[in-house]
Amino acid sequence: MAGPTTAERGERQKQKSGPSRPPRPGRWRRRRMLIILLLAAVLAGGGSIWLLYGSAWLRVERVSVSGARVLTTAQVREAAGVSIGSPLMSLDTDAIEARVRRKLPRIDSVDVVRSWPHGVRLKVTERTPVLTVASGGKFIEVDREGVRFATVSHPPKGVPALELELPRSGGLHRFGTDRLVREAVLVAEAVPAAVARDTRTVKVRSYDSISLELSGGRTVMWGSGEKNGAKAVTLTALMKAAPDARHFDVSVPTSPASSGS
Repeated sequence: MAGPTTAERGERQKQKSGPSRPPRPGRWRRRRMLIILLLAAVLAGGGSIWLLYGSAWLRVERVSVSGARVLTTAQVREAAGVSIGSPLMSLDTDAIEARVRRKLPRIDSVDVVRSWPHGVRLKVTERTPVLTVASGGKFIEVDREGVRFATVSHPPKGVPALELELPRSGGLHRFGTDRLVREAVLVAEAVPAAVARDTRTVKVRSYDSISLELSGGRTVMWGSGEKNGAKAVTLTALMKAAPDARHFDVSVPTSPASSGS
């Protein structure tokens, strides 16, 4: 006896499976909600981009400067080059910082901060001179890192002069002028406060021969820029022990000497 035909088997399968049912209403509602949420996200994202970059609400209206002492706020603003009316979000703060430092060597560091909704704050830190170098009737300021950052007509008050009396010897070629200047800076920074107030000149003849000229014709042989802490303590004690001395030697802090009392 022949089996059921293909058509009969298909008909039986339809009867078993029953008629196709339309999607459930809850599924449609979830799909519709998902579509609405996606559209809302796209609109919100587009609106945010327009608000940050295209609208007139979040644009630069003022540039404030703090921390300037020698420089003027106008000089800092000009170096920053922030355009009034530009979108706050589009500002490249790293580029502004680099531009200020490049155009104004007196600036040691600068922080650029967006001050929403309409401001930019520039907080600068100027270099502080530790020594000055006479050059052509003017004075070059040197900071604590040995950076020669500015030339001024008059030396800043209370800042010692740096004199380089370097012979044409192997010592100069070995260390280089910049290294010797940094050593002089280390010494100037290490001098006790009471002595620093009286220091007029820091003389460098070689790496191991750095001396101080104080007011009243007094001198201090400091030696190299090594063991500065011990030398500072020794010099303070030596000056107290020999207040009338004119010359002090702390180049070897464990064997100090004074003379000319």
